[in-house]
Amino acid sequence: MKPLFPVLLSLLITGCGTVNTVFRNDTVAANQLTRWKSHCDGVPRIYSGVSIDFCALHAEPRTLKSSKNGYPSAGLVVLDMAASGIADTVLLPYTIYTQTRYGGIEAARF
Repeated sequence: MKPLFPVLLSLLITGCGTVNTVFRNDTVAANQLTRWKSHCDGVPRIYSGVSIDFCALHAEPRTLKSSKNGYPSAGLVVLDMAASGIADTVLLPYTIYTQTRYGGIEAARF
């Protein structure tokens, strides 16, 4: 179990909704919302990791083929939603500031 933990942790960190919305450029999250054919026009910066995971769960249904092209599976999204909830709570003072300063993250239009 010990050798599996670092691999699991790295997978969660690279796909973590909070990392993609707080620590990366806004275009990453905006492009994800559009690429997933999410029904969300954008996400707020406050609890943005949980919000983007929610949008991923309620996006257009995916085929098995498309799930290999960057679309997260529902089980991983739910697991990430729990981790993002903790990370979003820790980052709450910063995300409140960025929400009031810059507003939410809008989905890309292409």
